[in-house]
Amino acid sequence: MNTFPFSYTFQDVELLRCAYTGENNRALSILEEKVIEGSVSLQLLSKDIDMSPKDLNRVIVDLSSNVVSSCVADGGRLGLQKIIRVSRKTDSSAPAVVCGAFRAVFGAIAIDKSSLDSAVKVFLTIHGKGMEKAMAM
Repeated sequence: MNTFPFSYTFQDVELLRCAYTGENNRALSILEEKVIEGSVSLQLLSKDIDMSPKDLNRVIVDLSSNVVSSCVADGGRLGLQKIIRVSRKTDSSAPAVVCGAFRAVFGAIAIDKSSLDSAVKVFLTIHGKGMEKAMAM
């Protein structure tokens, strides 16, 4: 087991390593993006099954842009730039690198727990209230 700098303990430490070393980092990052989109869609449609596809997509796009703009700050707060492993030619504190690793951690949590909901819950403890407010629409 390995504890990350927030309230989650990985059962499979290899998944955490993959999130910050670049091995499967991109795939885990994509998984996280889809996890958040799916969670938002489920919550919004559970509240309003008649929501138009256009409105649903607009909320998802708005939330996605919010996540992109803040994942570098969130990743920096967690100190990911200090543990990310990249080639010598790559700056581990570059925004795209930090954001990718930040997202990949939550993809790794989803796999570690075999639960998309678990990844979303941990994500919301870090990323927070902005998404919760938007999903409460």
